[in-house]
Amino acid sequence: MKSLTTAIYSCASTVAIVAAFAAPVAAQEDKPQTAWEASRTVDEGDVVTTGVARGRDRLNSATSTSAIKENDIVRLAPRSLAELFRNIPGIRVEAAAGEAQNNYTVRGLPMVNGASKYIQIQEDGLPVMEFGDLMRLTPDIFVRADFNVGQVESIRGGSASTFASNAPGGVINLISKTGEVEGGSVMATVGVDFESYRTDFDYGGQLGDGWRFHVGGFYREGEGIRETGFNAARGGQVKFNVTKQFDGGYIRVYGKLLDDRVPTFTGTPLLVTGTNADPSFRDPAGVSSRTDSLLSPTLPVVLTLGSSGQVRRRNFTNGVEANAKTLGFEAQFSLGDWTVTNRFRYADQSTRNTTLVVSSAAPAAQFASRFGGAGGAFRYASGPRAGQPFSAAGGNGLVALSFFSDNDAPDVSNMTNDLRISRVWPVAGGDLTTTAGLYRSNQKFISEIGFATFFQDVVGGGQAVPLDLVTAAGALVTDGGYRNFGGPGAAGNIRDNAVTYQTTAPFASVNFAKGKIAIGASVRWDNSRARGNAMNDSGVRTFDMNGNGVISAPERLVSFVPVGVTQPVRYSHDYLSYSVSVNYRIAEPFAMFARYSLGGRAAADKILFTSAISPTTGGLLNPAAGDDSVRQAEIGLKYRKDGLVLNLTGFHAKTDDTNSQILTNPATGQLELLSVTRGYEAYGLEFEGGFRRGPFSITAHATYTEAEIKSAENPALVGNIPRNQPKLLFGVTPQFDTDLFTVGANIIGVTDSFSQDVNQLRMPGYTTVGLFAQVRPMERLELSINANNVLNERAITGISEGAIPASGVVMARPLFGRSISASARFFF
Repeated sequence: MKSLTTAIYSCASTVAIVAAFAAPVAAQEDKPQTAWEASRTVDEGDVVTTGVARGRDRLNSATSTSAIKENDIVRLAPRSLAELFRNIPGIRVEAAAGEAQNNYTVRGLPMVNGASKYIQIQEDGLPVMEFGDLMRLTPDIFVRADFNVGQVESIRGGSASTFASNAPGGVINLISKTGEVEGGSVMATVGVDFESYRTDFDYGGQLGDGWRFHVGGFYREGEGIRETGFNAARGGQVKFNVTKQFDGGYIRVYGKLLDDRVPTFTGTPLLVTGTNADPSFRDPAGVSSRTDSLLSPTLPVVLTLGSSGQVRRRNFTNGVEANAKTLGFEAQFSLGDWTVTNRFRYADQSTRNTTLVVSSAAPAAQFASRFGGAGGAFRYASGPRAGQPFSAAGGNGLVALSFFSDNDAPDVSNMTNDLRISRVWPVAGGDLTTTAGLYRSNQKFISEIGFATFFQDVVGGGQAVPLDLVTAAGALVTDGGYRNFGGPGAAGNIRDNAVTYQTTAPFASVNFAKGKIAIGASVRWDNSRARGNAMNDSGVRTFDMNGNGVISAPERLVSFVPVGVTQPVRYSHDYLSYSVSVNYRIAEPFAMFARYSLGGRAAADKILFTSAISPTTGGLLNPAAGDDSVRQAEIGLKYRKDGLVLNLTGFHAKTDDTNSQILTNPATGQLELLSVTRGYEAYGLEFEGGFRRGPFSITAHATYTEAEIKSAENPALVGNIPRNQPKLLFGVTPQFDTDLFTVGANIIGVTDSFSQDVNQLRMPGYTTVGLFAQVRPMERLELSINANNVLNERAITGISEGAIPASGVVMARPLFGRSISASARFFF
């Protein structure tokens, strides 16, 4: 963290020096808009550049695109990137995890194992991670939205299949400010009903002679919205860029330093009564699903046996530590009638990710007899009541079987380069735009994942403690709460990966526009090459994990990867993507389009440890498993006039998916990781609209989806609706904006869905309401307050169980409850 603090102070010094020297030079050029003026200006730009060959007015583009502008992001004050993305049409987000490790999908494409398999998250036009669903490595670990973000662009389906690799569902792109606005701001934010202290800053402007710059970042710390009993979040980032503008183009150099630590929340026990079709949920006594967690500083130190044969120790309070150092450049220039654009970035990324996962919970007597035999009993393993019998008095009487997932990923760096050249040709009275390009990336995947399973009580407020289990004869089944040093389910989940994925993708597109009609086509050929080694556990051994010289019962159940034993990974695989479209500009304010696309997504780590790869040669034995395909058809209408914007798109998608899925085994009640191969189909309507008249404005979006499992490894699932897939997603944001103040609301909801693919237990729909207000008592000062989920809705995004269990307890993943923050922002 010291390096980040030093960087922030260095950036602050740089800002002061640049401000002193740049001011007289900038005065010689056209006077740019100030940061204060920009904060009071409505950005009505309607050109999106993400996932297309060239930026075009939305009414001239046969795509479904959206943009969230900087001022809107500040007003919404999202608690995480995932909360921000909930405002994008067509995007379904499970935002319960916090700032990292959330789940994203689009238009009914399957969310089989979380993360963002079919959506690519980008910064400035290049992917944060080549694959959005590497095990325990979601892209949002390395991305933070702060004052550096000028706007968030998105494209759903369409040309994302051919203008990005591994993004057949769409692209979400965070685009940085680049110094067009003069000056900057500093904002201090404090949690009103939760512990969080944050400072954001940014500054940019002209340097003279065509040069401009921007620098910004944030730092925050605190326990956070959910009570953990310790300082769970601490860290921040600094980003900078310098741009040289010249006739016909520009060149830009940029960098980022991220050093952050955040917790991840994977679930909480809920009591359930009623029926699968009409369940009723409530919190256990002493635990709030809205503001509590089962994290606590008294839980045991994480102990796992590494592939080196040595014990790995980590304090789980360090949570998800994310580190990234990136350096990149972007250039655009003309060569005669040709326009050349190149983007390059190297990102040195690493993470140590320790997450508490509550596998199951039940009344203490049930777990005691199940795991300790008749007469078994629990007692406190630490804390002020250590050694005393477990007591349900004043509590809920529940015991949880939890496990630590400890992922040490010292190298998940990537290098990406996207080169494209385009030209507009006058042909037959129209314009023929041709684009050709080459994409190349190198994604490291060096990761070692271990697990350790233990018992704990179900207590909130950062007060949970581990529990020991003893038999009727007084023999310890556990040691310091630990039941075994591995996962709660079957073997095979501890993994040691050292694989490099290289992607090479030439692509091309043509678009002919004449009069009101534009016809386009694009094609991309992806070659994915995997080289390295991987290994997982196949059993247990005896090992003195705590080093005390005595072998306890759980130390006879130590999952391990054999030292020096690996399986090779050595294969190459290629696939073709294409897209064809037509756009008809019926009138100045009205257009319609149609598009058909085939996109692919390389299988990456999802086929490691499966029969698709030879355990002896590492070759790909089943070429069909090398990529998953998405076929999409779209037809849309767009209208924009006099402050009114209306977009409606019908979509149909067929997806082949090879994946792994975490779910509760109904026989054992424990979480398990299963390999699945399925086909899916989804169709529906996506709506986006907005209206502005004077100080009043409103934006809205809604997505209706019918989705179905068309084929599966378990025939009983065919015809069912994929888990967590609601029929309707919707959102609306009205606001009233004057020179003195701004007030508004952000309302987002989903209808009910099934908790698992077996389609038994229904999860209720929910609607969260956010309120925001800004007051500007004087020039260059803005005071604001933001309330997320102000009605304190219990918004359940997922449940591990497929049906109500005999224990009457399920593991649910709810969004944060009500949280209120207050800010003061100073412009200069």
